[in-house]
Amino acid sequence: MSLRRRRSSRAFHMFLLCSILLVWFPGSILSVVVTLDSIEIFKTHEWISTKPTVYFQCKGENKTVLPDVKKAHISYTFKGEESWQPLTEFANTTKCKRCGFYEEDFLKSDEFDEWELCPSDFSNTDGRYNHFKEKELNATFLCLECMPLESSDSNHASGSPSNGRKGMHFALVIIISASVSTIFILGLVAAYKYWQKRKREQEQARFLKLFEEGDDIEDELGLGPLSGII
Repeated sequence: MSLRRRRSSRAFHMFLLCSILLVWFPGSILSVVVTLDSIEIFKTHEWISTKPTVYFQCKGENKTVLPDVKKAHISYTFKGEESWQPLTEFANTTKCKRCGFYEEDFLKSDEFDEWELCPSDFSNTDGRYNHFKEKELNATFLCLECMPLESSDSNHASGSPSNGRKGMHFALVIIISASVSTIFILGLVAAYKYWQKRKREQEQARFLKLFEEGDDIEDELGLGPLSGII
């Protein structure tokens, strides 16, 4: 019984620690998504096929086919809600990824461009990052969660009403998330303490019951304290 209690207590403490890290260090646990805002290819690498298959891929991840991108010199814009979005995610907001745009071929994939995609690239106040390679492509990415804090501060100081609303919305989301997580953790702590109290009461009741049963057995066998006098 004590071993089971120690295991339950250890599991609860590990969950509590993870919850605290989630509240105070969300960047170390939560991943941020990167979506494609727009793209224009300047040429195709296939001489036979008139409609190329363009896809995006980061090293070690699955490729994301862009089904709408079929012609060169046409700017394609996206909402970020497409079925193939997002393109990738940053589990660590300080580590880069090796990513690129490619054109699928029968023998091998042709490369539009391949580069290091980093969270720090999204330094604009609107969370966008533009990648351009001459004679190949022009693409714009969006990652709102990648925006550095200093950009938000300068954005707030600029006095723009729309930017101020964005900053207030982002701060409100953080406050609400932290409040909900804190209430959830406090609820877990209270539930765990109540569970411990109930366990102690049950063990005490079980012990008293065993003690009373032992007294009844002694009385039946005549082993009580007054048996010698009688």
